[in-house]
Amino acid sequence: MPDPIASAEGRALLLVGGGHAHLGLLRGLAMRPEPRLRVTLVADEVEPVYSGMLPGLVAGLYAAEECRVDLLRLATAAGARLVHDRATGLQAGARRLLCARHPPLRYDLLSLDIGSVARPLPPGGDRVLPVRPIGDFPARLDAALARLPDGRLRLAVIGGGAAGVELAFSLRHRLATTGRQAEVTLVPGGTLLPRGGGLPRAVVRRALRARGIGLAEGGAVTQAGPGRVVLADGRELDCDLALWATGAAAPAWLRETGLALDPHGFVAVDAALRSLSHPEVFATGDVAAVLPHKREKAGVWAVRQGRPLLANIRRLLRGEAPRPYRPQRHALALIGTADGQAIALRGPLALSGTWAWWLKQWIDRRWIAGFAALPAMPAQAPMPAPAMRCAGCGGKLPAPVLSAALRRLGAPDGPEVLVGLQAPDDAAVLRPPPGEVLLQSADQFRAFLGDLHLFGRIAANHALGDIHAMGGRPLAALALVTLPHGPAAWQEDDLHAMLLGAQEVLRAAGAGLVGGHSAEGAEPALGFAVTGAADPARLLLKRGLRPGDRLVLTKPLGTGVILAAAMHGQARAAWLDGAVAAMQQPGGPVVATLAAHGATACTDVTGFGLLGHLGEMLRASGCAASLDPATVPLLEGAREALARGVRSTLHEGNAAAVAGLLGGAGLAPPAMAALLDPQTAGGFLAGLPAAAAPAGLAALRRLGCDAALIGTVEPGPPLIRFAPVAMAIPETPAGVAG
Repeated sequence: MPDPIASAEGRALLLVGGGHAHLGLLRGLAMRPEPRLRVTLVADEVEPVYSGMLPGLVAGLYAAEECRVDLLRLATAAGARLVHDRATGLQAGARRLLCARHPPLRYDLLSLDIGSVARPLPPGGDRVLPVRPIGDFPARLDAALARLPDGRLRLAVIGGGAAGVELAFSLRHRLATTGRQAEVTLVPGGTLLPRGGGLPRAVVRRALRARGIGLAEGGAVTQAGPGRVVLADGRELDCDLALWATGAAAPAWLRETGLALDPHGFVAVDAALRSLSHPEVFATGDVAAVLPHKREKAGVWAVRQGRPLLANIRRLLRGEAPRPYRPQRHALALIGTADGQAIALRGPLALSGTWAWWLKQWIDRRWIAGFAALPAMPAQAPMPAPAMRCAGCGGKLPAPVLSAALRRLGAPDGPEVLVGLQAPDDAAVLRPPPGEVLLQSADQFRAFLGDLHLFGRIAANHALGDIHAMGGRPLAALALVTLPHGPAAWQEDDLHAMLLGAQEVLRAAGAGLVGGHSAEGAEPALGFAVTGAADPARLLLKRGLRPGDRLVLTKPLGTGVILAAAMHGQARAAWLDGAVAAMQQPGGPVVATLAAHGATACTDVTGFGLLGHLGEMLRASGCAASLDPATVPLLEGAREALARGVRSTLHEGNAAAVAGLLGGAGLAPPAMAALLDPQTAGGFLAGLPAAAAPAGLAALRRLGCDAALIGTVEPGPPLIRFAPVAMAIPETPAGVAG
């Protein structure tokens, strides 16, 4: 009988966690796409550390970038959407994943590869540092060691598995090479290498002894800190810091999901890696208990589960039965001693030597290198669609999709809205605020993120920029939505995600979402027609600049080049994270601060780049300006991407538009490109009176803005010259109120 998961319409696969199996699955999709599968990856870490190289990273044998997989690049190559969030629960009956910062995500198929968490710490564990989660462990270890006093340190590694043993070797090497005097003791908390035999234990004991690492066997840890570790047999060890590397525990939220679990709380799956209770759910890696093949929690098994997981998902889409995954009985474990040697363990056998270290490095580096040799652009084929879709009003989203998505929003209309989404009609009806003028603006662009909830937030923030820049307050917004053809459930979820994200930003700014228009198109797009109000006597206009004013920029530049790099698989996930955070910073409080410090003119820096928008202000004001490029802040990654030659497609048009303002002056290509880079939800460029500039800058920075004074307005015809500008501005001027 065909599996009900198979469908000609396509299925939505939700990958939860960036574990080793999911990395392998995504690499497989990058090489051979699955057209009827829409894949979304939800991950709390966007640059996860490969667990096999973590000890080497701790020891200082690898740089951090050598050990990480960039999920943005991998997801882009696989044609998958990336949602940077933490899973918090599951509504298995409704097939919805609950997240910390996103609305529930619907799925047809779900795969969990979220790893494990640290077992509960012993009493008094204030000086115990859990190794899990491993992604930020190196940074946490650095901070913990920095807090310890100078002098000889007493450190313990608690946990007698292969991971704890290797960490003890790495910690000893790290401290020896940094010149800190330390005693390192391995405390198995039970049996050393509990799944090993006599020979592996003897080889490890000999290696520990040869490197001056203590070994305290014989009992569980009952107390840790301050200053000591207490074992079950009553022994006490002096200890300044203990690393908690004991066995894995299951995430607590799994107990509330209704999934079948093993006695330890891990997801119980069959030989095909499918949940015993919910056949649409898979689980791999540490979070899974493969009941027919019980193995210890180790990354070596997860690495090998990616291929059978993807193969079984492909079979389900074709209506075929999945095939069992058969792991080998014993896996090769390679424990690096951080000094050019390693110990090789397999079942009851154990060997050591430099050859084992060479083999470990070759295996680990080859695995990481497999994620560098990926196509830059996704090869994912589009969802099959009927040969011809209607245009005109026939190209609108179906009414059931639209009404269902809007019903899920459920937001009340604001006081100025007489007719809006609560009682929709042919048009929204607003009550003009007495004594104020109305402001109107519109913006729309196609989606540049697979995370449509986040994209909705950014699109709304961008659209509000024009209203804020003029000193207005937003009242209402009409949404302009485009979605590609696909299953109705997909369209409903995408529409709801975009509008919910937008609604969150609009409501925080005091505006209501009162209606809009939807249509089908080749790719998702979102825009807004925004109505605002302002006191006509307090409008901030582009034409208000005066000679002597200082130019202030309230956000770093670089969103355009970072988004362009991300589209081509050339941006790090951390770069995009920084750009996304900047694009979500609200503008209302920023412009209010500028106005409170006497701003003479203001505009938002968006598609025409800093030079283009500054040129508009200079032409309107009849002034010139000196701009100091060295003071212009850039987002992390922007300078590197520009130096590689990455440019937005709008770059050339922006350069042509300002050529007449530069008088033949120029900069080195990367520096000039930064000033021409089109911004999405960019900052504000404003003129402040010279006397108020220090206080204004300090107030902006207290708001959390990475603001800078970048130039001076001068008399003369509209012209931009590049020159250092003498502006000795203190970071926090004394006696200045925000």
